[in-house]
Parts: sequence; structure tokens; C-alpha cells
Amino acid sequence: MTKKTLLLVLGFVLFWNSGFVGAEYGLRYADPFTQLFWRYLGLTLLLGLFLSFRGRLKWIGWKQAKPSFLVGILAHGVWLSCALLAIAKAVPAGIVALIIALQPLATGALSGWVTGEHTSTRQWLGLGIGFLGVVLSVAYRIDMENSSAFWAYFLPFGAVIAMTIASLYRRHRELNSSITKLPMALSLFYQCLGTTGVLLLPAVVVENLETRWTPEFILTLTWLIAGVSLLAYLLMWKLIERMSATKVASLFYLGPPVTMLMAWLMFGDAILVWDLLGLAVILIGLLITQVNFRKRLDQLKQYI
Repeated sequence: MTKKTLLLVLGFVLFWNSGFVGAEYGLRYADPFTQLFWRYLGLTLLLGLFLSFRGRLKWIGWKQAKPSFLVGILAHGVWLSCALLAIAKAVPAGIVALIIALQPLATGALSGWVTGEHTSTRQWLGLGIGFLGVVLSVAYRIDMENSSAFWAYFLPFGAVIAMTIASLYRRHRELNSSITKLPMALSLFYQCLGTTGVLLLPAVVVENLETRWTPEFILTLTWLIAGVSLLAYLLMWKLIERMSATKVASLFYLGPPVTMLMAWLMFGDAILVWDLLGLAVILIGLLITQVNFRKRLDQLKQYI
């Protein structure tokens, strides 16, 4: 892994996981669909202004726009809606994090079939160890009595399915040299445009766009737009250009412990010994998944 890729990884992990804290805080002021609609409407306008200023905003035709619409709806709209709806329905955040952590395993299982990038035995071992670390991180935080709807427990599985499909589809297109690639900013604009269009109906029909416009919500929304939906997703797509889908997906294992650390810094939430133990196990799993030690050892022998 190059130094630039490592910086992309660190940036993605920090910006991506700040979104869980921000989105949960934002539920005090707007329900899930409404919050996400304002978030992606703002991001669409922001990207549209940027592209217009650069003279790059244009209609690229339905054939080229359709893949970006699909990726956006799955990776932004469905992923976030399922996670936020589960939290809003009182599913413990630990359970949501645990179910969503299945995504790297799903990506690893399907990666060879979809992209031709087979998951090695070493990577499967790393994914398994990483998942064990997630279990250790959230097991003592699960409160089964703090939920009002059994069906809501199935919502995070929708997030897993959506992000897995979006990641593999994006990686498949990235590896296909015959497909014309859109510039990153323009692709993200169409992703957000599709997401905004899909979110409008449930935000209006189900939630009546009810919003408490307070300074706190405006600041939270600004961060979710610029720091998470823009920077975090931009970093994720950049990583997918450089790394296999399995390696990128494995970074999602850092979600629960990093989110817990952020909640400790922002809200004073307690950090348990199991959180630290889980983080250590996750880091071991990530190291095994990301680094081919046998290859590195052979390279080292050449210099000895």
C-alpha cells in the first residue's frame, strides 16, 4: 500500500464513520427520509454549482447517467435509509453496526464472481478475524429490550445488500477498459441527483418534510453534506479505483469502534474494555486482509 493510498484509507475511515454520529444526532430534528432528502438536495446543488463554475455540468445522456443513478440510489439512498430507519425504530445501534459489518463478508463472497478478483484464503481469514472483532466491540452494548418493532431488525440487511451491489458494480465497471469513465465529480453529481429524486417521495408522503430548522441541525446537515456525503464517498470511490472490492469493504469493520470513539469524544459516551479489545482484533484482521506477508517477506529476502 502506497503512502497516498494509506492517507486515502485514513481519511475515508474518519469521515465515513463521523456520519453515523452526525446522522443519529440529526434524527432529533428530522426523520430519516426527510433528513436524507435535505442532505442530498444540498449536495446535488453544491456539486451542480461547482461543475457549472468549472464549465463541466452537462447532460451526458441516459445511457451514461443510468449507472451513476443506480450506484447513488443503492450506495447513498438505500444504504443510509435502512440504517437510519432501523435506529429511528429503536433498534440498538450495536445491532445495526453488527449486521452492517456483514457487508465485507458478502463482498468477499461475491467479488470473484462479479469482478474476477477472487478472495484468497488469507483474505478470508482476515475478514473472519475482523468480524470477530466487531462482535467483541458491540456484544456488550446490545440491548434487545430497547426495541419496539421486530421487523426493523431486518432493515440493516437492506443496507448490506445495497452497498455490496453498489461496490461490486462500481468495481466491475472500473476494471472494464471498454467502458467510458465519468470524471469523479460528475459521477458523484449524478449519484446524488438520483438519490435526491428517489428520497423525495417518501420524505413528502411519509414524513411531510417536517423539519426543525435549528442552528444545531443546520451545522449537522452541513457536516453530513460536505464531510460525509461528499468527502467520504469521494474517498471510497477513489479507493475502489486503487484496491479490490474486498479490501475496500474490509475497512467497514472499523465502523463500530471508530464510531464509539467519536461518541466518546463528542458526547462523553463510555468506552469499554471490550471496545478496545475488539478494535485490536479488527486491526489484526485488516492487516491480514490488506497485506500479503509472504510476498513482502520474499521481497525483503531479495535485499538481504
